[in-house]
Amino acid sequence: MKLLFLTLLFVPSSLFLCAQKKSNTDQTSKINAAADKIESKCIAWRRDIHEHPELGNNEYRTAKIIADHLRSLGIEVKEGVSKTGVVGILRGAKSGPCIALRADMDGLPIVERVELPFASKVKTTYSGKEVGVMHACGHDTHVAMLMSVAEILTGMKNDLKGTVKFIFQPAEEGPPENEEGGADLMVKEGVMENPKVDAIVGFHIESNIEVGRIEYKPGAFMASSDWFVIKVKGKGSHGSQPWLGVDPIAVSAQIIQGLQNIVSRQTDITKAPVVISVGKIDGGVRSNIIPEECVLYGTIRTLDSKMRLDVHEKIKRVAANIAEANGAKAETVIEEKTLVTFNDPSLLKKLIPSLENAAGKDNVSERNWVTGAEDFSYYGLKAPAVFLYLGGMPKGNDPLKAPAHHTADFFVDESGMKTGIKAFCNIVFDYMNMSTTADQSSQTSKPF
Repeated sequence: MKLLFLTLLFVPSSLFLCAQKKSNTDQTSKINAAADKIESKCIAWRRDIHEHPELGNNEYRTAKIIADHLRSLGIEVKEGVSKTGVVGILRGAKSGPCIALRADMDGLPIVERVELPFASKVKTTYSGKEVGVMHACGHDTHVAMLMSVAEILTGMKNDLKGTVKFIFQPAEEGPPENEEGGADLMVKEGVMENPKVDAIVGFHIESNIEVGRIEYKPGAFMASSDWFVIKVKGKGSHGSQPWLGVDPIAVSAQIIQGLQNIVSRQTDITKAPVVISVGKIDGGVRSNIIPEECVLYGTIRTLDSKMRLDVHEKIKRVAANIAEANGAKAETVIEEKTLVTFNDPSLLKKLIPSLENAAGKDNVSERNWVTGAEDFSYYGLKAPAVFLYLGGMPKGNDPLKAPAHHTADFFVDESGMKTGIKAFCNIVFDYMNMSTTADQSSQTSKPF
């Protein structure tokens, strides 16, 4: 009798696993076919958005294209989230968890130098200056991929065991001065609620990773970003008589050197990397006048929360003490921009098979952490989050010679987008299936 009971208990389970495996194979075939079919449309969207880039909190044209497309698919749409953001909700035919997929929409104040038929010629005003506008970080590809994923998943709606929330986010590169924006504001405005998001995933295309590849890192992946302003107050004088004043420019030079000593001599960089960079110096009006004030503007990148706070205190101390030693004063203000982008290890582990299914096992690999920053980090405060790198470099190119992000020569190979589309779709189905299977397993394992 006991043997018969065990047989009845385990045979249905094995049959379920076989059926599940066949279902996954059929699902992958459907996704691959759909990705092949939509690729040309995805490229067309990307080129249109690339040719008409918009800065953060001003992505009105891009937002309209997205919203119109989602509505044409029958997806619930909410506009004006975090200024210009768009959120779409696709409810599957079956109940289950809610997974969010995110794409950022904004360009950068850079004049494009790449010779493309769809290169940007857009000009606008930024911080009171006329600037060019360019998608110099691949956000145009992110939008096009997620629009494509929305169309594919809508066509497979009857197979979805849960809800997909499409988040098209403005101002990832930062909002205009004196404005809020980006992921932080989207979270404040409730983008992770109604329905509550159970997990969120994002991709970033990379100009120095070969197309077809996906790279990941569990735990801390991308650095926090903090911006600092150090005002050095001295005493003005004639340039020929510096001893009659206190030169804030000379003091600022010493402070800059002192900041680098924080990294090289005061921080245990075997634990995690730290970067301190001064990007702008503002002081003086002409050659023969020693000014009263000089202002330093810079950024801090850390990958550990305790080290982050330690570095903040050391910057304030170094600036104040060097200034005081020279008879000047230094005031330091540090502004938090983004948190450490943290990949939930448990969720990432579950999703790696989905990535391998989309790109091939040999094209998916773990990488080291990155000192670049991403405001995707704020979504991780509300739900398990995973952020991944997607290859956008033409095959055979040298990664060390690839044009960097945020430069006029930035370039990505559009063929890499199809891998991202397939990965997004596989992640959605696999996550929903895992959650549903876990629920069923929990129910069947309960005592009689």
